[in-house]
Amino acid sequence: MITVQTEYLGELRTKARHIHSDNNLITDAPIDNKGKGEYFSPTDLVATALGSCMLTIIGIEAEEHNFNITGTVVDITKIMAANPRRISEIIIHLKFPQKEKYSDQQKKIIEEAARSCPVCNSLSSKLKKTFFFHFS
Repeated sequence: MITVQTEYLGELRTKARHIHSDNNLITDAPIDNKGKGEYFSPTDLVATALGSCMLTIIGIEAEEHNFNITGTVVDITKIMAANPRRISEIIIHLKFPQKEKYSDQQKKIIEEAARSCPVCNSLSSKLKKTFFFHFS
């Protein structure tokens, strides 16, 4: 079964449709690669997928271990390289709510969940992933 169908719209822009939900997503090539930069670029979506996946997996672990991560924010910086053009590094800052006080065990669960989410596991080992966990 098809998961996503993507159509080229011209002018370095695509429209992706999630088949199950019928939600749509537009991408643009970035300004530094001949695009308009008016929407997420495909490589922005890789970084976005990583952040969303990490938060989802941490959320599952938090529910299973009875602690709360609501309000957690992930800030991601994507660094591009050339020859070949690719993502060379993703810097991840996970910022947890200051009102929550996490035990050492909970912090360990969080860090292991973040580093083992499916997107993180799917990215090349050549891609540098730099993690920062901000608990207060």
